[in-house]
Amino acid sequence: MITLKGIAWNHTRGFVSLVACAQRFEELHPGVTIVWEKRSLQAFADASLADLAAAYDLIIMDHPHTALAVTEGLLLPYEDWAPAGYLADQAANSVGGSHESYNFQGKQWTLASDAATPISTYRPDLLEKHGLSLPDTWDDVLDLAKRGFVTVSAFPIDMLMHGYTFCAALGHVPFQDETGIAPDEILAAALAELRKLAELCDPACLDRNPIRTAEWMSQTSDPRAAYCPFAYGYSNYSRPRYAPFLLKAGGLVTFHGKRLRSTLGGAGIAVSSETKHPRASMDFALFTTSPETQKGVYFQSGGQPGHRAAWTDDAVNDASNDFFRNTLQTLDESLLRPQSPGYMDFQDAATPVAHACVKGDITPANAAVEINRLYRNHLTVIYS
Repeated sequence: MITLKGIAWNHTRGFVSLVACAQRFEELHPGVTIVWEKRSLQAFADASLADLAAAYDLIIMDHPHTALAVTEGLLLPYEDWAPAGYLADQAANSVGGSHESYNFQGKQWTLASDAATPISTYRPDLLEKHGLSLPDTWDDVLDLAKRGFVTVSAFPIDMLMHGYTFCAALGHVPFQDETGIAPDEILAAALAELRKLAELCDPACLDRNPIRTAEWMSQTSDPRAAYCPFAYGYSNYSRPRYAPFLLKAGGLVTFHGKRLRSTLGGAGIAVSSETKHPRASMDFALFTTSPETQKGVYFQSGGQPGHRAAWTDDAVNDASNDFFRNTLQTLDESLLRPQSPGYMDFQDAATPVAHACVKGDITPANAAVEINRLYRNHLTVIYS
């Protein structure tokens, strides 16, 4: 018997889907047992990959950790274990830049089992009750917020991610050179837009991550739950009977005449370089990310697939109120964070600065200068 251990994250989307895939894989491979454990969403972002690689065969991780993990020799490259045709299919059917985001130094270290980016969500029942229309522009969102019908995921890390969104909207795609995320005045203007929204929303938003935002929106009759302009999407809340009230998902509004572009998230499945069972681990990863599994047991058990075939599948969309079809363009237009060993240290340091600015504790101008200073401090690893 072979026993594999995996570490996922604590949500139906991130855990139950993998347990279901493991059960089905065990039925097809009687000599293999797979035990999945879970960690919190915050630990998903913060946990030491070196510790995880030492303790687990299979790791669910987000893409900004890839470069550091590879530099430290923690993962096995898929090219050494997967058929070239399989990897070509994964690349051709990537949702946005999901597949690319796990590629570093010319090799694929993680497969995109999951795809997500900030999207809009809303409560059709509340919009109808209050006679509201969906906003088309950022000014419409601010107007709706002034009237008490908007919430937002303003958790610290999300504010930095949404800051990248507004930098791009203001004409400077982040991470293009060594001087900073964007020129100080652009980054300051981006943070100022987020601050405008936060000042119009319930202060509780400042502590809500995307899961808590979706949970709150799907369980309350508070009119502020009518619309959320951007939060990392969770298709579970668009599925009947998952929560008391259904959330409908959609794209992003325009800003200065152009659609906003959010910052890609999602998750992928990686194999530890310390596993004693690389073949079995790789076989499970390939099974889980295959199009049939992604459209089938993975989605049906609460997962949010990373394979494009699932996002365009009629049965998948029928079961999720067109969550995937209605948000695919937003995924395809999303921004990629740099794939570099120093990025996570920068992100960890910059996050509280962005959040303090949106809360009103420091000015956008001062926050922009500090974030760009932190960015330059990490250039030796980001651009080396």
